Amino acid sequence: MSKYLDAAPGAGKRFYRDFHGKGKIVMLNLLKFKGTADYTNLEKVKPSGEISGKEAYQLYLDNTLPELRKAGSRMLYYGTASEFLIGPELEKWDAILLVEHESVSKFMEFAGSEDYLKNAGHRSAALEDSRLLPSTEIENHT
Repeated sequence: MSKYLDAAPGAGKRFYRDFHGKGKIVMLNLLKFKGTADYTNLEKVKPSGEISGKEAYQLYLDNTLPELRKAGSRMLYYGTASEFLIGPELEKWDAILLVEHESVSKFMEFAGSEDYLKNAGHRSAALEDSRLLPSTEIENHT
């Protein structure tokens, strides 16, 4: 089974093309944590002792939430997960995260900011696998 931790080449361009000008974006994050966080080549953010992937992800959130707020974004939900009720039986996730961004441009500005990137290593150290699915609200859904 393939693991996904970073955007594939060209994904950012397609994301910008497909979602630019559509207003708010909600990102669905599916997260699978490592048992022990791996800070190999991440000495600048490495904690003094060994921590779990879940603890490393909490460090990522603690450092990222202020940056999200500065960008006008907000965390809508962060909770535990496990098996799908409807979906692949072998695919299990530890947590889900929903984050709302004002626009694609605001998300790209946030994701490329120096303040965000200096702490993104906690995310890399924490995750065994992930999915990131952007969405926009369907118009005239009433």
